[in-house]
Amino acid sequence: KRNVSMVYQQFINYPNFSVFENIASPLRVARMAEGEIKRRVGEMAELLKLSGMLDRRPSELSGGQQQRTAMARALVKDADLVLLDEPLANLDFKLREELRDELPRLFANRECVVVYATTEPVEALLFGGQTATLHEGRVTQFGPTSDVYRKPQDLVSAEVFSEPPINHAQVIKKGAMLTLVSGASWSATGKAAALPDGTYTLGLRPHHVTPVQSGSQPVQVDGNVMVTELSGSESVVHFHLGGRTWVSQSHGIHPFEVGEQATLYADVSQAFYFDASGALIAG
Repeated sequence: KRNVSMVYQQFINYPNFSVFENIASPLRVARMAEGEIKRRVGEMAELLKLSGMLDRRPSELSGGQQQRTAMARALVKDADLVLLDEPLANLDFKLREELRDELPRLFANRECVVVYATTEPVEALLFGGQTATLHEGRVTQFGPTSDVYRKPQDLVSAEVFSEPPINHAQVIKKGAMLTLVSGASWSATGKAAALPDGTYTLGLRPHHVTPVQSGSQPVQVDGNVMVTELSGSESVVHFHLGGRTWVSQSHGIHPFEVGEQATLYADVSQAFYFDASGALIAG
């Protein structure tokens, strides 16, 4: 019989228990010695920044603190199977980033199976292990996380496992040339060179579309800017290209004005090619 722990996005705590007793409750059910209970609760409270709140009731905590309490209770008992359903979603940014780094180390030396559900591809890449991509209740791909990311089996898996969303558009191959619906053309290389003449779907991740030429096969694409997002270290530009919305993601500040015609460069050496059924056939 497996010992299972679960943490949901919406926290669940015992309202009449203190934070200490909430965390300790599964250990008391297991009839653990009081000294061991105090040690484990103390370690987990320190990890989740709850040490100064152990005497409080859940109603006296913020939403993020209540979620951390629920996480501590689930993790403290060394379960064989741990199910985490977007457990970091309700936490503030700083703590979320800290726990993203800490959780893999927390489970590294435990003999347990951890299933972590997330809508954020970045979290899956950080945690590694095995990843299953799901769409409309169906597993579209399963395997080592880096393999699923680098070699999506189909367009649906590529869309699920990409943030910002992967860019895609119709491309026509004729002879040794590939032509995008927007009119941009380039020489077919690598596995794309062996494709029969016909129409395919090209997929390209946003960080391979940049305001400056980069990569081994940059191709100029021009589009009308819809939205720009600037941070201290990154620029994201949403633009129209051939009737679709594409996204450029690049390091540094690259100011664009909404409505202007922008010149960007797509490194097509990093492109995926999908057939009419959506299956990956080159890339």
